[in-house]
Amino acid sequence: MTNGMDREAVPEPQNPLGFDGIEFIEFATSKPQALGGVLEMMGFRPIAHHRSREVELYRQGTMNIIVNSQPADVPRTVQPVERPIISAFAVRVRDAEAAFRRARDLGAWDIPVRALAMELNIPAIHGVGESLIYFVDRYRDFSIYDIDFRAIPTVDPHPPAIAGLNFFGLVQYVGAERTADWVEFYSQIFGFTPLPDRVRFGIMPKGLLLRSACGNFFLQLIEPDEVASFAPAEEHLQRIGLGTPDVMAAVAALEKRGVEFLATDKVHATERGALTKPFLGSVMFELVHVEPGTHGAKQ
Repeated sequence: MTNGMDREAVPEPQNPLGFDGIEFIEFATSKPQALGGVLEMMGFRPIAHHRSREVELYRQGTMNIIVNSQPADVPRTVQPVERPIISAFAVRVRDAEAAFRRARDLGAWDIPVRALAMELNIPAIHGVGESLIYFVDRYRDFSIYDIDFRAIPTVDPHPPAIAGLNFFGLVQYVGAERTADWVEFYSQIFGFTPLPDRVRFGIMPKGLLLRSACGNFFLQLIEPDEVASFAPAEEHLQRIGLGTPDVMAAVAALEKRGVEFLATDKVHATERGALTKPFLGSVMFELVHVEPGTHGAKQ
């Protein structure tokens, strides 16, 4: 998620919503088995099924990924199609309802309640494109999965992470000259802080990094190349960033599992980062070097 690293001091951000990292990232697809195979190759394991929806929970270390193949029942949200799409992410907050109300009061668009009987109502707002941003305050001793999901018998509910992988953040593609609009959205509503251009991580040379208010994860906003700036393109969440203290060890372990990484003159695996080749035409993961205890999700 950008090139090089500079330990320049950045002012600590305010944390108005009590952010505490990413709880889950959700994919929507009509081919959940195919995406599940990709996730297992990346080290995730299926650990639970939703009690009433076509939804599966995958986990690796501290990371949760939701695979949703349920037809969307809310307008202007992602409909599962064959090509997987990042349809939502959930942030851990101190008080989910208070965070939701604050976001709505600041201009965010809420979504209708869609919980069925005996299901948790997780408040959410619209994000980029047709994606959603959820607020979760049940993630310690009692979690959202304890009610809505049924554990898969004999499966370890806490599979270890390969090479210490954790959620580093998300890459979002934005329209031409739209970066400032999204910086305002994320900073005003969530307290994200734009980082100076010289503070960078990973191997990708483009984009503006935003640090979350808790400092546990990042968003990277990338505008289209100059030659493509006039071509129509939908804004969307493009890929997941995974932090690791040892990128090359993670690459080696994942390659043994069948994962292929890009290797070109401009993009190739280094100690700073690596980028997988696309899976299923759209799914990519970016590895980013992080020092233990400094960036990425808290353990």
